[in-house]
Amino acid sequence: MTDEFIGAGWAFPLRTDSTGGIALVSKGREIEESIRLILGTAPGERPMRPEFGCRIHDEVFSGINAGTAGRIVQEVRDALVRWEPRIDLDSVEVTVDAKDPALLYVEITYTIKTTNDRRNLVFPFYAIPSEAE
Repeated sequence: MTDEFIGAGWAFPLRTDSTGGIALVSKGREIEESIRLILGTAPGERPMRPEFGCRIHDEVFSGINAGTAGRIVQEVRDALVRWEPRIDLDSVEVTVDAKDPALLYVEITYTIKTTNDRRNLVFPFYAIPSEAE
């Protein structure tokens, strides 16, 4: 029952497996790729599902500060709660890379509902620093 809830699907990005067929993913890997797909898609990119995605892309030209980090956290939370029902979202945190101030790390901690398996994923987000910073 639990595997049926989690599901299986095409790997993303689309690729082939060792036999030349379409690569498939399942279980925890399916959910991880789903999260990456949600965060990597800006609303409006999919014509048949224009609301799908996460609005963090609106922050690319924002200054890198606590306000931007807070908005990113909220946008990630909103998108994952809406588009990934197979997880309970435990936390979302944003940190700035020590060597590259234009690189933000979005650390997502979540629990797979059916297996109670706690996981984390770090999603890199690149912003364009403002001139004033």
